Amino acid sequence: MPAADAAWLHMDRRTNPMVVNALLTLGGTPEVDEVARLLERRFVAPFPRFRQKVADPLGRPAFEDDPSFDVASHVHRMALPAPGDRAALEALVGDLITPPLDHSRPLWHVYLIEGFDGGAALLWRIHHCIADGIALSQVLLSTADEIDGALQPAPPRDGEGVLGRLTAVPRGIASAARRLGGVAVHEGMESLAHPDHVRELAGSALRDASTAVKLLAAPSDAQTGLRAPLSGSRRVAWSKHFPLAAIRAAGRRRGATINDVVVAALVGALQEHLGRDGELPEEIHTMVPFNLRPLDEPIPADLGNAFALILLALPLGRLEPEERLREVHRLMAGIKNSHEAPIAYGMINAMGLTPPWVEDRVLGYFTDKASLVVTNVPGPRTPLSFAGAPITGVLVWAPCSGSLGMTVSIFSYNGELTVGFMLDTALAVEPESLARTYEAELRRICV
Repeated sequence: MPAADAAWLHMDRRTNPMVVNALLTLGGTPEVDEVARLLERRFVAPFPRFRQKVADPLGRPAFEDDPSFDVASHVHRMALPAPGDRAALEALVGDLITPPLDHSRPLWHVYLIEGFDGGAALLWRIHHCIADGIALSQVLLSTADEIDGALQPAPPRDGEGVLGRLTAVPRGIASAARRLGGVAVHEGMESLAHPDHVRELAGSALRDASTAVKLLAAPSDAQTGLRAPLSGSRRVAWSKHFPLAAIRAAGRRRGATINDVVVAALVGALQEHLGRDGELPEEIHTMVPFNLRPLDEPIPADLGNAFALILLALPLGRLEPEERLREVHRLMAGIKNSHEAPIAYGMINAMGLTPPWVEDRVLGYFTDKASLVVTNVPGPRTPLSFAGAPITGVLVWAPCSGSLGMTVSIFSYNGELTVGFMLDTALAVEPESLARTYEAELRRICV
């Protein structure tokens, strides 16, 4: 198993399973047998990882074919409790995403949840050691159909590709990373940096001591309602769909990007909730990962993890929406020209080569430096269907790592943006209330 994939396998904890959770809401209800047949053709056949289990998960893990694999045993049908609304689905999803996956079988499951809003929902649970969230979101959507037919997954590409070209510098810092530690990262925020730009930065990354100091010597994050001993159970909630055109227009009026606007709204929502329990810190930090795999290149058949980390400050001390947006824009613009991505990418690979007990210490050290994870996955711009049912919404939640208990999913699909919140039940913030506050903050910026 590649080192980065092994790192995510070893990060599994009872309170934080390393599972990517994706939710598709459907405007109809497909037959469960048709779902299984479709997954066999478009999910399992092109990507053999989904019929493989992990051998020696605690030592030097490897993927091997499961001789008893049956796709039907990974597809589960259930009914959504009455009244079948969003609150009922949020409660059920929270229950389903809490348990870890069974490591004696291929590490994925799909739940067909019938009775949601006159249609159904599909919940996918896939272990992070198989692939990162950007790759998995592309794989999941390759099972869907356009008006003219199936979105077939692209064939594997010959040669080393961008991942191989990016590893030269990270390999060079691997020994230092083993001594100094690693980072807990997830995928997303791909639009912060194009992979070609990351390669340009990689050539001088080793000379950037200030970047290494930022990653390795940053203090622990401020104590807020987002930091607490974790229970291991989850709650989820998500916002209403919001037109991307309105967000883009609001950003352009202020010289900002879509990412600036959605992150500034998140800061406003966190400010509102965290300020209820006492004095707000000037800032907290989020792990904001972004993709290192070009979106226009084929997904390799063996999938894997190809992403890197930035540590982004969220300016809670900026009280007015316009001031928050300006500060978020400044902070994110500075990140685009930093060397954090190639350095962090090398660290996560080095982390996968260490014994699990060393990895555990390193993981705790780095997750203390942030309070949440934020991922931003760009989805299709046109409507799709799954097994004949129109897809009405998509969310993909990255797992939290170590002591982190909150992850935020930003997903754009069919001209609309949705933001989903997943929180450990031990935290002092309710995801339902946070989602409603987020909607209000986004409307304030976009008017």
